[in-house]
Amino acid sequence: MNEQTLNDPDAPRGCPVAHGGAELTRLYGPDAATDPQAIYERLRKEHGSVAPVLLEGDVPAWLVLGYRDNRRVLDNPRQFSRDARIWRDWREGRIAESHPLVPMVGWRPDCVSQDGEPHRRLRGAVTDGLLAASSRGVRRHATYFANQQIDVFADAGRADLVADYAEYLPMLVLTRILGLPKADGLRLVESCAQVFKGGEDALVHNGHIMQILAELAERKRSEPGSDFTTALLEHPAALDEEEVVSHLRLVLIAAHTTTSNLLARVLQLLLTDTARLSGLISGQLNVSAVVEEVMWNTPPLAVLPGRFATSELELGGHDIEEGDLLVLGLASGNVDPEIREEGVAVQGNQSHLAFSSGPHECPGQSIGQSIIEVGVNVLLHRLTGLRLAVPPEELGSTASTWEFRLDSLPVEFAV
Repeated sequence: MNEQTLNDPDAPRGCPVAHGGAELTRLYGPDAATDPQAIYERLRKEHGSVAPVLLEGDVPAWLVLGYRDNRRVLDNPRQFSRDARIWRDWREGRIAESHPLVPMVGWRPDCVSQDGEPHRRLRGAVTDGLLAASSRGVRRHATYFANQQIDVFADAGRADLVADYAEYLPMLVLTRILGLPKADGLRLVESCAQVFKGGEDALVHNGHIMQILAELAERKRSEPGSDFTTALLEHPAALDEEEVVSHLRLVLIAAHTTTSNLLARVLQLLLTDTARLSGLISGQLNVSAVVEEVMWNTPPLAVLPGRFATSELELGGHDIEEGDLLVLGLASGNVDPEIREEGVAVQGNQSHLAFSSGPHECPGQSIGQSIIEVGVNVLLHRLTGLRLAVPPEELGSTASTWEFRLDSLPVEFAV
């Protein structure tokens, strides 16, 4: 069932369950896993630029579909806070600590969970640390690990560029940035994926991530180095132990998951469009232009968690109550017909929502961009005659509430 009939007279006034009557669409489960864009467009037709939906566990929320409404929410933290402690379902005991939404939506002592001065203090430490990391050879690390990954399958003449390449390259680079052993990074790939997929396994894997990163922080206190972890520990903002580990988790999960997804989609576009691939090889097109197009059409996060209304207000023609949860439809906002005409090129237009917007806009954009540019260029340089091994229409994707990932990208090449 993709719809659930809900008519609860005891539901809090203003929450999506009580609003608009009966049928709410689930953004999770089997029916939502195959074509999320079709769901977004149906919701847009039925409800406009904001729609009532159900998240995992049938938790009610508002999905912001329109571009302008997404920007309003993202750019106005006084109306739409990132602090989950004001979430009404949480305050009133309907969300337990063990709920599978908590790793994605719940409050943590990191910069994305706070606004105002606490946010500025913590984000400053993250931004400074990432700036230092990006000046210490991200492209060199990406080149090294890209060649290392390609070495594994270069003599086979075949590979899956998702499972064999895109899933691992960003994490391997992040091990150098964070100061993690490579073996820990390889273990964390699966855990990051499971946190985004949700379900009971999300909590277990989130625990694995926190344990590995807590051990890393403890080790770096006695063995500092030129890495992001040490930068956080030594920053003048004086982060405590919990804040350090929470920010390591934030950077690890966000950077790995979004970059691996984006890299896979860029490779998919290149291998299903010979004109773009030829343009890239000939130098008439650069990787950044292809990345930009993908960020408009298939952003690495389809839905961004979460914002919480700080007071009663109107959004997209709906009455939003204080404490309501809103999730941001980045994919739907990017194709909003009110701001984007079908068929019009987006090259050179960087106003997409893929990196969020406002005070919480992604601070690590340049690092992800560098990993992708190097990853694509090294792959095309190393593998002669690179081509898809299956018809383009056979490529499948699977969605969770938050993302829409390419399942596999089988290729062939000369040896």
